Amino acid sequence: MRITAEHVIKFIEGVAARIKEHRDELVQLDQPIGDSDHGVNMDRGFTTVLDKLPTVADKDIGTILKTVGMTLVSTVGGASGPLYGTAFIRAGMALADRYELTPAEVVAALEAALEGIQARGKAQRGEKTMIDAIAPGIDVLKEAQASGEDFHAAMRRSVAAVEAGMKATIPMLATKGRASYLGQRSIGHQDPGATSAFYMAQVMLETIEGIEE
Repeated sequence: MRITAEHVIKFIEGVAARIKEHRDELVQLDQPIGDSDHGVNMDRGFTTVLDKLPTVADKDIGTILKTVGMTLVSTVGGASGPLYGTAFIRAGMALADRYELTPAEVVAALEAALEGIQARGKAQRGEKTMIDAIAPGIDVLKEAQASGEDFHAAMRRSVAAVEAGMKATIPMLATKGRASYLGQRSIGHQDPGATSAFYMAQVMLETIEGIEE
């Protein structure tokens, strides 16, 4: 499977469209446990990313992803900008000078992104954050890589794990971020960051499914 810079651009464009489509839903999820701005902030950030993409369309994948990350850090407010921005920057660092990727390199970049989120947010699993959605999905991909499973099939299972992780945030007590200030009142609400992470995972699957083996 040849995953090219064009596929990465298509993925980013798809994420921007999906976030815009679900902007109001993300705002509503953020109202009870956050600052009611997750959807608006993410939409603004990825709209700005779209404006930047033509300037890096002929660059390597690492440069493309780092540009996305730096744009998100500078334009997205709240915690999501630094967290998602760091994720894209770390992924870009892992893929420096690459114009084509293997599935193994995609998994390595996702691992680097997760490590960046954990370091920046000082958070771990079980604290009602985007990590609770992202980490299970990466676990599936790492296991599939070790067993030699088809990447398309592995991605489908990975996105299912991300969705399950997202839904698992509903009964959790938030211990990190703005939601942690609510204590017990944070229970019963789906984490908006986990939700936007799920939408990104969906777009990644759709992009991969469009690539021939």
